[in-house]
Amino acid sequence: MSQVDALQRAARALLRRPLLRATEQEEFRLVRSQLAELRGWFDANTGWRLHADADVIRLHKEPATTDDATRPARDPRNRNAFGRRRYVLFCLSLAALERADAQIPLGRLAEQVLLLARGPAMADAGVEFTLAGRDQKADLVAVVHLLLHWGVLARVAGDEEEYLRGTGDVLYDVSRRVLSQLLVARRGPSTVAAEALGERIAALGAVEAPESDEATNRRIRHRLTRRLLDDPVVYFEELDDAEAEYLRRQRPAIARRIGELTGLVAEVRAEGIAMVDPEDDLSDVGLPEPGTNGHLTLLLAEHLARPGAREHGVEELQHLTRDLAARHRTYWRQGASEPGAEVALTDAALERLAALRLIERRGDRVRALPALARFAVAAPVLARPTQAHGAASLFEDAGDA
Repeated sequence: MSQVDALQRAARALLRRPLLRATEQEEFRLVRSQLAELRGWFDANTGWRLHADADVIRLHKEPATTDDATRPARDPRNRNAFGRRRYVLFCLSLAALERADAQIPLGRLAEQVLLLARGPAMADAGVEFTLAGRDQKADLVAVVHLLLHWGVLARVAGDEEEYLRGTGDVLYDVSRRVLSQLLVARRGPSTVAAEALGERIAALGAVEAPESDEATNRRIRHRLTRRLLDDPVVYFEELDDAEAEYLRRQRPAIARRIGELTGLVAEVRAEGIAMVDPEDDLSDVGLPEPGTNGHLTLLLAEHLARPGAREHGVEELQHLTRDLAARHRTYWRQGASEPGAEVALTDAALERLAALRLIERRGDRVRALPALARFAVAAPVLARPTQAHGAASLFEDAGDA
């Protein structure tokens, strides 16, 4: 394997899993062998810090923006998205584990979380956690599943289902090395004085205002590169004037650097830029995907991409889902055509399309974004040999039927 290939494979492994443990032997060794080059690249182009020790490699990825709610944390077992209570339980669990011994039973963790949840801050925020009922226990178990997935916890004995049924407990080892690397912030949360949630989140990653043109350009380069690495599509209309001007001048250089490190290919259109992955394994959300949800998502994408109205009502799309379920009931999973099933099916499909930056959902309205046009189905057009071809718009692309 050449040095270029090794560096690219290591970078892709780190972007797929920003937290690697020594137990993931092949990827861990590969990234360790390229640490110097990776550290230099991420520091210069994204401002992300790369930590490595004998047990853990952690790329501290800071988002370019803090207002994107389309890609929530999920329970690794069933892919259910975290809601507000699960996020609160996640933070309380980390606080409890920070004070725990090397091993902890799930019941003991629950007790510690209950104690922390009784503080005045939780009451003022309207968050209540009492462990009364299976739903609240299931929220805590979902948090545990995520901590197991990341390696903060390792199961020693027992099973979470037994805990949910009230027939047993679970014992875990606690990895302090991994636990210490979870938080990605430039300052401690306890030092943030802001009260509004959005302001508090922004303050965690705030940096001092740049004092020179070079520092300003470096911050812009970091934000743009982060977005191109993390977001499926970067639309020009979402950039401020300084970012748009910098990207206009430096786009070839930024795209080339990203391509050399990752193998991603820049697709530049009138409305924006997408870094396309020829190997198709860097995204956690794909389209198309197999199964009922994947098929429905593709069919709704085709419907939303049709020329004409760019906004649609959610209720209209639910009716369409019900019709599609009846039409494809032979192939879709059992229960998809039952009354009311269209609500959850439609929500899941729209959630996926929003995560891919193909639509924007606001309340009960859905707006198609330019990149969705690649999923439109159109009759083939045969160009005359003498016809000149101009630059295509992202909106004008049509996918295969």
